[in-house]
Amino acid sequence: MSTPTPPVCRTVTELTGTEALFIVLNAGSGRDDAKGTRDTIARLLTEAGRRFEIDLVEDPHHLPEAARRATDRAVRERGVVVAAGGDGTLNAVTQAVLGRGVAFAILPQGTFNYFGRTFGIPSDTERAVRAMLDARVEPVQIGMVNEHAFLVNASMGLYPTLLEDREAYKKRYGRSRMVALWSGLVTLMRRPPQWDLDLDLQGKREVLRTPTLVVGNNALQLEQIGIEHVDKLERGQLVAMSVRPVSTLMLYWLLLLGAFSRLGKAEDMISFGFNRLEVKPHGRRRHIKVAMDGEIVRMSTPLVFKVSENPLPLLVPRNVDPADRA
Repeated sequence: MSTPTPPVCRTVTELTGTEALFIVLNAGSGRDDAKGTRDTIARLLTEAGRRFEIDLVEDPHHLPEAARRATDRAVRERGVVVAAGGDGTLNAVTQAVLGRGVAFAILPQGTFNYFGRTFGIPSDTERAVRAMLDARVEPVQIGMVNEHAFLVNASMGLYPTLLEDREAYKKRYGRSRMVALWSGLVTLMRRPPQWDLDLDLQGKREVLRTPTLVVGNNALQLEQIGIEHVDKLERGQLVAMSVRPVSTLMLYWLLLLGAFSRLGKAEDMISFGFNRLEVKPHGRRRHIKVAMDGEIVRMSTPLVFKVSENPLPLLVPRNVDPADRA
């Protein structure tokens, strides 16, 4: 039995400042104590006189269910859905919010926080809550792959493997950018398999052999690794990034170039903007692993990448500290 599609509600363009806040807090995100984070949020919202509910999610598998509950409440009461966690948590809540006509706010708790940093949303919980209470609504572009939303990027091939290994290292050594970098170096020691992909780029067909394909929707991330075509995002497109078959030593070199914001200058890098891209692996692969904002799911092939018809009504700070984008 199929689940009925939720009705699309009104488009949110502004808030009264009195809306109820329905908060989904991932207990597994970030380096801080989740209950301490919950207490900080509750204290600040109580002091501000705002009505709110906090759903502290202990098991990440329950995030989609919690996101649906919060979104349904927000639709009925014309409230705001708030996601507190890393980019993966924000992605899970976005799946429920997108197209429902409710405003969306975030309290970043992750390691990289590309999505929050793009809009100058502080990673410090107290500052993020205060910014949320004095925020404006901005429609934000969302990427789609096979009807699944992504905020920062979606990828197949080597990148999902890097993420799986990174999570294993984080569980063992803790969450930090250095741990993430080290796990990537170790993963590249194993020569990654090559994929043969049929690409349909808006009617133009090509064959690409590559260890990975990444589709980006985040200007800050593209800027930091040195990929061109950031302007394509501003024109309502997505940006595809890939690499030709290279040696393990060259993969290390490309990783180093990315760390110094020069990845786009590498001869073995391929990048281009697009409106719609269909990707079909050669062979009989009916399902493959796809990483979306740090979370991995199995998807049917072919993969179809495009921009969502519904922008995300995101609450962004009225006054941005440049340090919050660094």
